[in-house]
Amino acid sequence: MAVRNQPAMYAPSDFQTKMTDCCSDMSVCLCGWFLLPCLGCSIASDMNECCLCGSTFAICSVYRTKYNINGSMCGDYVAMVCCGPCAVCQLKRDINRRKEQGIF
Repeated sequence: MAVRNQPAMYAPSDFQTKMTDCCSDMSVCLCGWFLLPCLGCSIASDMNECCLCGSTFAICSVYRTKYNINGSMCGDYVAMVCCGPCAVCQLKRDINRRKEQGIF
């Protein structure tokens, strides 16, 4: 079997969408604003975590660390406190895009 890709760390990057890009995926946006616990459970399920962790700053920090996304735990906390639905939607959009790209 031929080796097609060499293992490598992800280069530092940003989320693939901005936190304010909610309208770029209306299904995620609507779920985030009206069914936030369900969207959090979906994120936790995607990451093989407990359903209660999906809409917390901790899951965002774990995700950022895994994919080497720029930011900090403090920034994740502030984003979740100031605009939790937008931050959770951003995380779900990024997961969906990485799935489409085959890198999740």
